[in-house]
Amino acid sequence: MADAGTVQSPAAALREQFGDRKPPDITRKITACVACRKQKIRCHMVNGEPPCTRCQKRGLPCNVNKSLQMILESDVEWKHAIEQRLERLETAMAGANGAGDADGDAEHSATNESPLSPAVVLDPLQQSQPTPRSPPSNESQNMHHWEIVMDPNSGPGGIPGSYLHKASTQFEDLLFRNVVSLQQAEEYLDIYQNRLDHFLYRILPERRQLTQIRSERLLFAAICAVGALHMASPVFEDCYQEFVSLAGQQCFARQSSLDDIRALCIGSFWLSGISWKCVGTAVQIATEMQLHRSVFKALEGDRQHYLRTRLYYLLYVADHQHSIPYGRPPMTRDDESIRTSLRFLQSKHALAVEDDARLVSQVHFWLLGSDVYSNLGIDLDQPLNAAKLAQLRRLSIRLDGIRADWTEAFNHNRFVGNYPKKGVGLHHHFSKLYLNSHAFRGVGKPGFKSADVAMDIDELANAAMLSATTILRTVTTDSEIQGYLNGLPTYFDVMIAFAVVFVLKVSTTYASSVSVSISEVRTLVADLVKVLKRVTHNMHSRHILASVAHGAETLLSKCWPEDMAMLTSGNDFTLGFNQSTFDQSLYDMSQNWANSSSDNFFMADFDFLSH
Repeated sequence: MADAGTVQSPAAALREQFGDRKPPDITRKITACVACRKQKIRCHMVNGEPPCTRCQKRGLPCNVNKSLQMILESDVEWKHAIEQRLERLETAMAGANGAGDADGDAEHSATNESPLSPAVVLDPLQQSQPTPRSPPSNESQNMHHWEIVMDPNSGPGGIPGSYLHKASTQFEDLLFRNVVSLQQAEEYLDIYQNRLDHFLYRILPERRQLTQIRSERLLFAAICAVGALHMASPVFEDCYQEFVSLAGQQCFARQSSLDDIRALCIGSFWLSGISWKCVGTAVQIATEMQLHRSVFKALEGDRQHYLRTRLYYLLYVADHQHSIPYGRPPMTRDDESIRTSLRFLQSKHALAVEDDARLVSQVHFWLLGSDVYSNLGIDLDQPLNAAKLAQLRRLSIRLDGIRADWTEAFNHNRFVGNYPKKGVGLHHHFSKLYLNSHAFRGVGKPGFKSADVAMDIDELANAAMLSATTILRTVTTDSEIQGYLNGLPTYFDVMIAFAVVFVLKVSTTYASSVSVSISEVRTLVADLVKVLKRVTHNMHSRHILASVAHGAETLLSKCWPEDMAMLTSGNDFTLGFNQSTFDQSLYDMSQNWANSSSDNFFMADFDFLSH
């Protein structure tokens, strides 16, 4: 036995427990790594330490097997070190909470339960930040960012390190770091739940308190970023960077939740710079979680699968909004879960929810958009022939049917007014503009507007022009829609920009194919600039609509500099028919608008020949 005053190492105590203090005599020391031993070749290690030269060169893991005794001793030493850390942690927490704190006593007693209890977790979420009387060591502080988890599916012979996990705690979020105050966080959640979420048919299936949202770090960061953007908060950039960082980590996370997908959907709908990246990650996670297969159980009345299917439809809309208008193929397929969306509305949990009907109407719009993308192809230089024109006409009839089916289906919404009904009309014109702008494919190429299709091409071109001007006129004349611009998803801003560039280019270079009043176009775009400047005056500078307003104003100034003087003076003005048209070379199709000084905005990306 060791002397009373002697401190034994855990390994020595283990050997003495079995009656032998002497370290084991290992007759054959293993010096070669597993990979080299398997190949039966010499293993060269520098100073006898892995990795060996062969494994290092080939990028292989280099491990040297230990004897059973060494493994046991290593395990005992690790366990002893963890026990010491836990003791120091308990002491620090007890000092912070006070000896008479009932909660502290309960917490302390919970940690002393039998190791056979179902779960042993040190969760910093339930503790205020400890302030021990004496400064703790760095090692003790770092332990607050870890938790011990007992996996019920593993036996007691598991890998030691598998029981220690990085804790997802509120200590690391925006609120804990004082990036946002408690009041700001409440305001961001309030504007999201009472306004923004209702433009997108409720991404959050039920209302939540701030404490519930904070338990999901990515979701909390997404709501803070989007809320700060729409409240023009000075901390938006910090919230945005937090969300970007967490979303980037999510790409490599081994486990994800439905709330992670919801957070990425929020980012894709409102954060224009990273929309496509958010969608890509969300689609990958949703596919791994098999959300596309949940519709069948949802139809049987399973609420959890109803929520999963609903989330998949939201992701389908987000994917298509940020793929088809940019000329990218969607990642989500038009499979059975999408084509049975009307049956989903008859399911037990969807019958009484109008937001579900609004969501399904969007699925139908984008199901048609996907068919347009698939049937009409992606070759922008190939003029439409008679067969393609026949397909386009059938798609146009389908689109009119979707509008007729859904326009009268929605009532006034207490959160977003008449937007559900008006939104159907706007989406119809967005889709019409995208569809009919195919008439300009192959312009300037041999075979464009051949005799057998010339009249059809002109008809489609005029229909596209009508949709574009209707979009702009709606924005300039409907005060209710103007009030929604600081809240609608970025897809609306993108299509407004597309409509601006479309009417300007068509009314000049291609005016011979379209019945258009140059004066009307000039007045319409000028009115739009005035409205957007007024609406975006109090918006955050990073809001995409602020860039649209600046870009449209810059394009207008290139066309009619003399009219911009009156526009910037704030006086009302009328453009007469006798005023000369602007230089058509400014809007030549070969010109690269991305190189103009029209802000960091992608007007060139929304050329109607490259949607």
